[in-house]
Amino acid sequence: MLKQLIIKNFTLIDKLDICFCPGFSVITGETGAGKSIILGAVALLLGQRADSKTVKAGADKCTIEAHFELGNDELKPLFEDNDIDYDAGDCILRRELTAAGKSRSFINDTPVPLTMMRAVGQQLVDIHSQHKNLLLQEEDFQLSVVDILADDHGELQAYQQAFNSYRTLEAQLEQTRRDIEKARENEDFLRFQYNELLDAALAPGQQEELEAESEMLSHAEDIKGALYEASRLLDGNGDGIVEKLREATRALYNINNVYPDIAEAAARMESCHIELVDLAREVGAKAEKMDFDPRRLEEIDERLNKIYSLEKKHRVDTVEQLIALRDDMEARLDTIDNSDENLRQLEQQVVEMRQQCKETAGVLTAKRRSAATTIEQEMTRRLVPLGIPNVRFEVAITPKPIANDGADKVVFLFSANTSTSLQPVSEVASGGEIARVMLALKAMISGAVKLPTIIFDEIDTGVSGKIAEKMALIMKEMGQAERQVISITHLPQIAAMGAAHYKVEKQETPNGTTSTMYRLSAAQREVEIAQMLSGSTVTEAAMSNARELLRQSS
Repeated sequence: MLKQLIIKNFTLIDKLDICFCPGFSVITGETGAGKSIILGAVALLLGQRADSKTVKAGADKCTIEAHFELGNDELKPLFEDNDIDYDAGDCILRRELTAAGKSRSFINDTPVPLTMMRAVGQQLVDIHSQHKNLLLQEEDFQLSVVDILADDHGELQAYQQAFNSYRTLEAQLEQTRRDIEKARENEDFLRFQYNELLDAALAPGQQEELEAESEMLSHAEDIKGALYEASRLLDGNGDGIVEKLREATRALYNINNVYPDIAEAAARMESCHIELVDLAREVGAKAEKMDFDPRRLEEIDERLNKIYSLEKKHRVDTVEQLIALRDDMEARLDTIDNSDENLRQLEQQVVEMRQQCKETAGVLTAKRRSAATTIEQEMTRRLVPLGIPNVRFEVAITPKPIANDGADKVVFLFSANTSTSLQPVSEVASGGEIARVMLALKAMISGAVKLPTIIFDEIDTGVSGKIAEKMALIMKEMGQAERQVISITHLPQIAAMGAAHYKVEKQETPNGTTSTMYRLSAAQREVEIAQMLSGSTVTEAAMSNARELLRQSS
């Protein structure tokens, strides 16, 4: 419930601090007095885009602040998830707008993005202005009314999950068809490239091994000469290092008996001699085997040139990257080879998912049709007392191609008398009739969604007399059902019905024109309603009529 509204420096308002009551309240005032300004301020708290032109001339910024009493803890998880202090007794929404155009939003003094302000505000207040009557022209609105009153959130959610899966599969199918078509256009070239890489018989590390062998063969003569020289120095003509080391070892063993301390050195030297003999043999053998093979070198260079050419062609640097490309081409060719079967499987999945969508949509349709019958009966019951005794109201539900909101097209059909056929309500209903239809719908919806505060902005347009009184009774009943209803009205019959009565006035001051709003006392209320009945000149008859209206409404 809206408890208090504080406005500073907003268009024509210098400062306004007004408290609101539970139940049904009314706001009156002459045209242009500033009622729309107050509604605009509330709309900013509900997340409407701000305009710096609304800051009062000469002021640096404007502030709109509202205090709400939350009737339950439904919003508590949202507050906790966003690290906002939660106080069910006093929830504060505040919007600040500077003359430079900067806007800031706060909930319980915590800065929040405008989307958060909108998410909270829309669960606290619903403003029904005259332009919202145009919603009756929109099929989406009519469908949403049926869904709200059908309480089909679970069924709608299940359908939308199935529909989203269907659309995902459908998009995947279309993309697969495009991919297959594109792949087949390039299949010959792709297969040629793949076979070229396959024929290259590539292996990891192959390039490095071939480059090393090519380097060795290119220097075969130098290597062979070095090996022979090393072999000669080690064991050449019995005068090499091996023979000298053998003689040195023998010399040490000859003194071993008389000089035992040399035994370890002699053993080590013998071990070195054995190792050196083996090394000399190995070097000698390598020298014998080393030979320049021009055919092998030519073969290796041709192999390397092939690898370098492939790397340049495919813009890679290693054999491993070429192998990865080859494997990718193989996978793509396998996809092409198996594309018909893969496509058939995907098409079958799409068919099955579409059928599931239709079945889920059927469940949703059944619940909507059941609710439609109730809506028709309830709307007739509500509209007859509102001065349309021969009303016919029908919720026409016809099939349509499956979409995100189901497979139903919903149109509200209306006839105010027995001589005309049912037609879409927006095409045949007068302004006053549309206002009454919207009020009846709003009364039904408000009971379903449990909105704490509803503000009606001149919903009584086009009606008067007894009909206005009936509309006031509906709003009063809504205000008695644990919710707050505020009606901005020009009709005395509605104004007299409110438990609290507020007036908006425009005044001329030395600083310019200002708007203000205040709650009327009982005596002030009699005068206000009398003025609404008779105009600016209040007669005693008008005062008497005003008192009688107030008496009957109490």
